Amino acid sequence: MSTIFTQIVEGEIPARVVYEDETTLAFLDANPLAPGHTLVIPKDEYERLNDVPDDVSSDLYDTIHRLVPAVEESVDADATTVAFNNGEEAGQEVPHVHCHIVPRFEGDGGGPIHAVAGEPPELSDDELDDIAADIDSQV
Repeated sequence: MSTIFTQIVEGEIPARVVYEDETTLAFLDANPLAPGHTLVIPKDEYERLNDVPDDVSSDLYDTIHRLVPAVEESVDADATTVAFNNGEEAGQEVPHVHCHIVPRFEGDGGGPIHAVAGEPPELSDDELDDIAADIDSQV
């Protein structure tokens, strides 16, 4: 069963498309958090960022990079929050990689990205060093 985003790519579901190339598609979010809230997706279905091939991830970032200033300019936004929810536990509702470009405005009541995870953990220097070393060993 294809995701709603694949159905948009295939033209089965209408969308307000703002950009398209060979590998990516961008369209306005049907349930926007702000005017101009845009989703950027790879046309092929990948559930998580970890699944996206290098060449497609480069194309995806290029599209995001192109669209951020266009979205900000179009709705006269002061800034944008650009984010991925990578996995169901992170809030990903559609199992198809998608980037949110959410225009931000002075006094909009939205918080920084650090506000999404609740109370921050208390980690010792040793714990931070161990985590950093483990990540470094896997890349």
